[in-house]
Amino acid sequence: MMIKRTFDILAASLGLLVFSPLLIAVMFAIWIQDWQSPFYIAHRAARGGGTFCMVKFRSMVVNADKIGGSSTAATDRRITPVGQFVRAYKLDELIQLWNVLKGEMSFVGPRPQVLSDAALYTNAEKRMLSVPPGVTDPASIVFSDEGEILKDSSDPDLLYNQIIRPWKSRLALAYIDHRSFWVDLWLIILTVVAIISKPTALRALETILNGWRLDPLVIRMAARQEPLLAYPPPGADVVVQHS
Repeated sequence: MMIKRTFDILAASLGLLVFSPLLIAVMFAIWIQDWQSPFYIAHRAARGGGTFCMVKFRSMVVNADKIGGSSTAATDRRITPVGQFVRAYKLDELIQLWNVLKGEMSFVGPRPQVLSDAALYTNAEKRMLSVPPGVTDPASIVFSDEGEILKDSSDPDLLYNQIIRPWKSRLALAYIDHRSFWVDLWLIILTVVAIISKPTALRALETILNGWRLDPLVIRMAARQEPLLAYPPPGADVVVQHS
């Protein structure tokens, strides 16, 4: 959509300019803690099934991807002291405005997936690769505490695929079915609201999801008022009974 791309270019340019002092401060804080690069270049699944290099501020020790899984619990020992702070306020992802400006990402869209996880997609989930990945989406609001959800697990990757991926994928597919300029604007606003008051953001998001007439179970899980259920991903050849 031309309007979406125009908005992405203008907003990303403005964001990089306005937040440049903060970006420089974060870069310096990360660099000075261990004298290593403040950036982490991550290979992620791109629109159409290819790959692109997503830039993040490094929140973990150097070569963390070689000494652990792709899912990160809040208590993961690979996270640095500065990394704990930048992850808490999502500052590690702010630099992704550069990817938005380049056209590799959009402000709103399914979050970029690790290649090994994207390889596990069902045919239904592969539709998430039909649009540009985004800095935020409904699942980014619902699972902003992903690290906390996974922190007590002996196998974070397994738990992610059991109780987060099924709902994250369903929310991403619902967004694709209902995306518009105004939906994107609301999701950007709610992403900011969630940093201040996640319950407020979730209540507003629930209203949007009800308007989309999603499966009541998906809406219940998105509301985060009860434990997340283990569930098959969209399109899996498994039938699950639920109340």
